[in-house]
Amino acid sequence: MTRNTRYFMAGSAAVLTAGLCTGLVAYYGGGFQALSASTGPIELRWVPPDAAVIAYADVGAIMNSELRLRIKEAMPQQQQGQEEFRRATGIDIERDIQYVVAAVTPGTHSALLVARGNFNPTELRALAVEHGGVIETYKDKTLISKVADDHAPNGGTLAFLEDGLVAIGDTATVKRAIDAQLTATSVTSNDDIMTLVSEIEQGNNAWAVGRVDALTAHAKLPDQIARQIPPVKWFAAAGHINGGVSGMVRLEANDDEAAELLRRQVSGALAFGEMVGRNDPRAAAALKTIQMSGTGKTVQLSFTVPGELLQMVLPKAPAVGIAAH
Repeated sequence: MTRNTRYFMAGSAAVLTAGLCTGLVAYYGGGFQALSASTGPIELRWVPPDAAVIAYADVGAIMNSELRLRIKEAMPQQQQGQEEFRRATGIDIERDIQYVVAAVTPGTHSALLVARGNFNPTELRALAVEHGGVIETYKDKTLISKVADDHAPNGGTLAFLEDGLVAIGDTATVKRAIDAQLTATSVTSNDDIMTLVSEIEQGNNAWAVGRVDALTAHAKLPDQIARQIPPVKWFAAAGHINGGVSGMVRLEANDDEAAELLRRQVSGALAFGEMVGRNDPRAAAALKTIQMSGTGKTVQLSFTVPGELLQMVLPKAPAVGIAAH
């Protein structure tokens, strides 16, 4: 793994610890803007209409949450990757990124990240060129691309979409995002996905929705595994991170029979976990927070893990100012 790749992976891990979701290679830029009053963040207008999964994370809120601060205190070594990322890209993940929208299009095996933040475009352009980036213009948008190689045949591209907004992905995917906004043919026209978004976005600082069948159809899973997966069509997941973590996962099966099979499988998994958790009070307490519900084709799991329980799992913060003898 190259040094630049390590920087990118460290930064991505920090952002998506908050919630979500994709592996991309690129460079960055931005500003601030509020969410739209309509369903979902306004950045969805840049997501191509055939996206099978869309996700959102309020990075600013999560990075400033009580839970994140506890993790930061208990695991100071995690800051090293963020600091390397800041030096390489000019971006401070905790201060510069407000929120991100991610999307996956299985048919093209591509992923897109759209980010709002408070960045320095001039510095980012200079850093990108310094690391071998190539600047071009596509439909009045500035694109900075990494030269393609055997590991990334489509290259990695950052596009400055508007003041305070960038898109990150392979070159073809970023250009499709620009086209989606210009032609007003984005994922916002997909009523099924947008209905799910409207049902789960309120009160949560991270969420994801998508087509399970579309993902599995392109996943090329071994037959033994594929046969064990119940025929599920849609999924929706959402969570709120502050002092603790609360959230839900909802699955919509193809029919009532598939949903009943899924409920039995989940019940079995919870029962097994409860049995194993008898020797671990922390695991037992966490499992007790999980509740299953749903009727017909719907199966839903909800949970609330309080901060006190999470504190039991985190390692003790290292002592400061105590010399060893």
